[in-house]
Amino acid sequence: MKNPELIFMPAPFMGHLPSMLEMAKILVTRYETLSITVLLIKLPFDTGLSAYIQSLSSTPIPRLTLVELPQSDPSTYMSKPPNTILYSLIEMQKIYVRDIVQDIFTSESTRLAGFFIDMFCVTMIDLAAEFKVPTYVFFAASAAFLGLMFHVQTLSDEYGKDVTELKDSDAELLVPSFRNPFPCKLLPSMVLDNQGGCDVLLSMAKRFRETKGIIVNTFMELESYAIESLIASDRKIPPVYPVGPVLNSAGVGYNSDETAVIIQWLDDQPVSSVVFLCFGSMGSISNDQVKEIAFALEHSNHRFLWSLKPPLSKGAAKPSQDTSNLKDILPVGFLERTAGIGKVIGWAPQVAVLSHVAVGGFVSHCGWNSILESVWFGVPLATWPLYAEQQLNAFEMVIEYGMALDIKMDYRYDGNMKNCVIVKAEEIESKIRELMMDINRNELRKTVKDVQEKSRNAILEKGSSYVSIGSIMEEII
Repeated sequence: MKNPELIFMPAPFMGHLPSMLEMAKILVTRYETLSITVLLIKLPFDTGLSAYIQSLSSTPIPRLTLVELPQSDPSTYMSKPPNTILYSLIEMQKIYVRDIVQDIFTSESTRLAGFFIDMFCVTMIDLAAEFKVPTYVFFAASAAFLGLMFHVQTLSDEYGKDVTELKDSDAELLVPSFRNPFPCKLLPSMVLDNQGGCDVLLSMAKRFRETKGIIVNTFMELESYAIESLIASDRKIPPVYPVGPVLNSAGVGYNSDETAVIIQWLDDQPVSSVVFLCFGSMGSISNDQVKEIAFALEHSNHRFLWSLKPPLSKGAAKPSQDTSNLKDILPVGFLERTAGIGKVIGWAPQVAVLSHVAVGGFVSHCGWNSILESVWFGVPLATWPLYAEQQLNAFEMVIEYGMALDIKMDYRYDGNMKNCVIVKAEEIESKIRELMMDINRNELRKTVKDVQEKSRNAILEKGSSYVSIGSIMEEII
């Protein structure tokens, strides 16, 4: 029999592509007969992935092939509503993907065994069906969010509920993947988007049901309630495989010079003394909010490392990478007054920072990868969500699992100050002090350390995630 080959198709964002590539590396390392071809989608702007992809290309991995798809004309999709752009772009990739897959399908050395697709790439299910191979979804978010997607789809299709009407509502939903009632004001941005975003999300949930299985970047010991609810609450949901945490733990793609400067500064700080603030590769906050954070850090007297990006400019798809003018948006004299205890940077090598013994707390936007990294390295969280499903993630960590402090769970910022509340310095300072409380008195820190150990055990041989991967691959191999 020919050796199996899989097609991987990730979405072109930092919150999606690296974890899927790391999953591919795990599989080819563990299964010596398996080959994987990864199809890379190009966007008309850099989402921060260039360095990561370049580093992978410069150090080839046996039986793992990266193929860049041709770039589609931006004018054909960039004018569409924001939450529908990626969905439209991926639909346009079918013509290129079909040709590549046809070559693999007719190969004399390997057999096409299936598609592993990102949650946004469900249109590729059609191609898999053409070639009569199974499709698996790689879900780069939480099992709780997956459960919410299915619940929202059920509300829409079976009960005729227009969930976009829940925007700004004080109501609560009883979602099977959450123990506690879920506040509607924390619903993900796409769910509340009546300009096409909610339709896309509902379509994704429907198409997930057509797949052979859903591979979730989580682990049973973290999200047991949500995972078990997916199995028990809806028989039309395919098998769910928790395989995480899948992380870019080696820091592939980091700028070594910038990283060295940051790590050298951390080396000079006492153990667990530094609070790290980072809002993700796409995260940006307003000038007024920047000043409130600065005042809070200065008055807290805690050591800090702050990854600060310029505010999102009007019409921009992502924050600017030019950090030369950060001094202009900080309070006058802030950098000079805090020079002895703090460091403000632009880009941050997040894994390298969180793994450093000097870091004792993490103020985060609550992207799912950031949450998994904080768990993996045992660093307590203070939640400050901005967009996407980050408010949901914050709720899960604070309310469901008691593994984080809440700064402002319902905070949203998309570059529009009209809809954004400013969190005051006094409130931020209070939470930072609580987060950085004496290690011997901090129950939160003890809870996180316990889950950290479970995350490490999950990926070991006979661990829950290791076994879950084996279950998937038994079918494919």
